[in-house]
Amino acid sequence: MTRAFALSNPPATHTRRTPLRFVLFVAALFFAVPAAAQGIQQTKGNYEDKFRQLDEVLPDANTYRNASGAPGHEYWQQKVDYTIAAELDEARRRITARETVRYTNNSPDALPWLWMQLDQNIFKRDSMAELTDAFGGPGRRGPKVTLGSGSEPTKLSMEELRRQQAMADNDYGYDITRVALLDGAALPHTIVGTLMRIDLPEPLAPGQSVEFAIDWAFNIVEEDAVSARSGYEHFPDDPRKGGNDIFLLAQWFPRMVVYSDYEGWHNKEFLGRGEFTLEFGDYTVDLTVPDDHIVAATGTIQNPDQVLTAAQRQRLEAAKNADAPMFIVTPQEAAAAEAGNPRGTKTWRFAAQNVRDFAWASSRKFMWDAQGHKQPGAEHETVMAMSFWPKEGGDLWKKYSTAAVVHTMKVYSRFSFDYPYPVAQSVNGPVGGMEYPMITFNGPRTTLNKDGSRTYSLAEKMFLVGVVIHEVGHIYFPMTVNSDERQWTWMDEGLNSFLDSVAGYEWDPNMPWTRSLARDLVPYMVSNNQQPIMTQSDSITDLGSNAYGKPSAAYHVLRDTVIGRERFDFALKEYARRWKFKRPTPADFFRTIEEASGTDLDWFWRGWFYTTDHVDISLDTIYRLKMDTKNPDIDLPRRRREAADEPTPIGIQINEQQGLPIWVLENPGVTDFYDKNDQFTVTPKDKKSYTDFLDGLQAWERQAFERAVKEDANYYVLNFSNKGGLVMPIILGLTFKDGSTEKLNIPAEIWRRNSREVAKLLVYPKDKELVQVVVDPDWETGDADLENNHYPRRIIPSRVEAFKDEASKSRVSRDLMGEAAGAEPDKKRK
Repeated sequence: MTRAFALSNPPATHTRRTPLRFVLFVAALFFAVPAAAQGIQQTKGNYEDKFRQLDEVLPDANTYRNASGAPGHEYWQQKVDYTIAAELDEARRRITARETVRYTNNSPDALPWLWMQLDQNIFKRDSMAELTDAFGGPGRRGPKVTLGSGSEPTKLSMEELRRQQAMADNDYGYDITRVALLDGAALPHTIVGTLMRIDLPEPLAPGQSVEFAIDWAFNIVEEDAVSARSGYEHFPDDPRKGGNDIFLLAQWFPRMVVYSDYEGWHNKEFLGRGEFTLEFGDYTVDLTVPDDHIVAATGTIQNPDQVLTAAQRQRLEAAKNADAPMFIVTPQEAAAAEAGNPRGTKTWRFAAQNVRDFAWASSRKFMWDAQGHKQPGAEHETVMAMSFWPKEGGDLWKKYSTAAVVHTMKVYSRFSFDYPYPVAQSVNGPVGGMEYPMITFNGPRTTLNKDGSRTYSLAEKMFLVGVVIHEVGHIYFPMTVNSDERQWTWMDEGLNSFLDSVAGYEWDPNMPWTRSLARDLVPYMVSNNQQPIMTQSDSITDLGSNAYGKPSAAYHVLRDTVIGRERFDFALKEYARRWKFKRPTPADFFRTIEEASGTDLDWFWRGWFYTTDHVDISLDTIYRLKMDTKNPDIDLPRRRREAADEPTPIGIQINEQQGLPIWVLENPGVTDFYDKNDQFTVTPKDKKSYTDFLDGLQAWERQAFERAVKEDANYYVLNFSNKGGLVMPIILGLTFKDGSTEKLNIPAEIWRRNSREVAKLLVYPKDKELVQVVVDPDWETGDADLENNHYPRRIIPSRVEAFKDEASKSRVSRDLMGEAAGAEPDKKRK
């Protein structure tokens, strides 16, 4: 090292500045690498290991969840079966029901009590959600209030005023009239907000079951007024006197709280954002509704002869083998029902096996179409893809809803497993987008024109296709891969956003889909308005970016940049297979992806999921190095040419412009040897030094040196700095003088010893000369600052837009006298 470094210094007599050149690889690399990477002592306390193993953070593996990320050999989860008989009172917009619950304790613990979720209690005026809804803060309802500042007043939107009035005018939440064992013995129970504890006569032992009944009722919220995940929507302009409603019923019955191996009872209050953690079980549900209603629900219809006409039953059977969606309830039948009145009630019976929830929809406005989706060899070889929508959905729903359901199943099954249930449904109503087993609620509509026609915008088309893909995708995650939405929203929303973007690009890559690629998340990832992905959902400021967009971007980076598609897709499918109908945690996901892909990703999970760092890799300098031959007959003439290319000192330039005399030219008698021989003249001493140098090399050294001289390769040392903090692969787009290009992916492990700055040596043949290097040329890593990615730096593109100052809206500046007199303002006056 010492000899090599000494040899890299030019002889003392060569005083003029010359380009940096190689003697040996070690010498040049030592010169170009940042000081911190050379082993020079860093400032005390500034070292951060971005590659520390994540096992220091994750829970220890155990018999329930093993270290590979798979369920352990003693994995367990509870089972809950429900039998419900419910009646919809359309006039009062009220549900009354009796529910029987069979709870099976598969845990190793004796349970002295059970906990239930009472989600409708979130709408009580004294609920924790209402009392802690900070004014002007983020929430599921969005920015419907604005906190004033300075001269700006505090504002309430019309939507918020409507909500306040709805909450004041109605009594929401459960009326629970009975909790008892099936023999009639009352069960003591305590309601705590959106939870209820039921005290058992004796602890429920492992392996035992208990059955009990609950009688309850509640008033259905108006979704447009209250903003909820379910409720009714009123259509006052329908031809029927009094109008019509669409009812979307979810979170509608008391449900068991999860009891898990990693937390025990999951008794977190429902605040509206963090969704649901639920147990699997079997359902039998009787739904009594007006006899002109059409009902869509989780599960399959058990009594079609009692609720459908003969023609509708025939159509439903024919749709199983249809090549395109076909109507079960036609537009004409829906229009007739919409204008008529019920004569009584009908009871629709649905059954569903091994589901974690149950939801339903009911309205006389619904059209209904269906198409069979084939998955040969699956448990359900024909899945009925179906859509329900009112006339307001128009051709938008006719063309795209059921088609998007089928497309979703085709794409998602490639990444996970065959669709696990017999039906998949999309229902139009007031809820913009929500998912439940076998049924989804989706909101886009058409616009009614004056001539009676209906049209829709590209945005509405994108919304419908996108939301159907997203919500039906949720039937895979988390309705089947049963992650804990309340604690770790990203586990289903992020993964589902990733997959819905994959499905979206396969649907139509020219659609301007957003919020799923890394480049879409740059504004969020550089903002101060963020928390780590691992933050519990109710504490997140920007849930959409945090739980949907950022993890989706992370998976795209993993798939297309870090791991590669083949290994990532294999690992994701393995995760889905392992945890189908089970409850994974983040540790299970992280460990499975690492094990199945064969990649240590602890650095990736740490950076993307546990910090708020962002990607910003700067290409600071590039050194081009050429090999010194040490032969003075070659090197010194080259140095003379290099010196001639340097700019003439500015003082000499001005002297020449002023015509000042040069002494040695006007007095030739003072010239000598040095006027004819410059510092680059080859001397016998130079030649002897060259000979001595060669003679002093060992055989292998001389062989390597002479080969390097002969090849005369281009050596480039690229210096990078990590300004965003997030270690990532360095993706380089290389352009050469001959017009050729190359893309190089340097793995993130290059940062393992120094996460702040690093250098990389690239070697190319002498005829391959670099002219430009761009970091992340395809914007695949979400690099925040594109301008420091270019070397040489580029002129930053922008545009100039002319604008005109707006007139002041202040009442002081306005011509109140003229306005009072009814005068039109003089538009020419300034």
